[in-house]
Amino acid sequence: LRNKTNQDLSLMESRMEGDVFSGYGERYQMDGKVLQNFQKRFVQVQYILEQNRLLINEINQNHESKQADHLGRNVRLIRELNNNIRTVASLYGDLSHSFARSVDASSEGESTGTLKSDGKANNQKRFRSG
Repeated sequence: LRNKTNQDLSLMESRMEGDVFSGYGERYQMDGKVLQNFQKRFVQVQYILEQNRLLINEINQNHESKQADHLGRNVRLIRELNNNIRTVASLYGDLSHSFARSVDASSEGESTGTLKSDGKANNQKRFRSG
């Protein structure tokens, strides 16, 4: 199961290469490192969610079998599932925090007329409503 999910993780990483944040880079002038970090976190989330899908399938099969040893195994599987859910929640929290920081940094750069990553002056002011 672990080898299969590691292969699946590699496949997901290659599929997501460049797809996830293609529009964000232009809009917020985020550098490649920030985008790479976001992509890495999203791939981790996808990997864990795939593991959870497999765990849930196994838990359901064990439950349907009604065999004592299978039901006993479900205790461990459910604990693993709960830990995975906590990990996903933490990763999403990290993503949210990183994204907010990146947007704030981008906004500050726009309002102060700093240089963009391409080296051109950014003299546009950003106006916020409210």
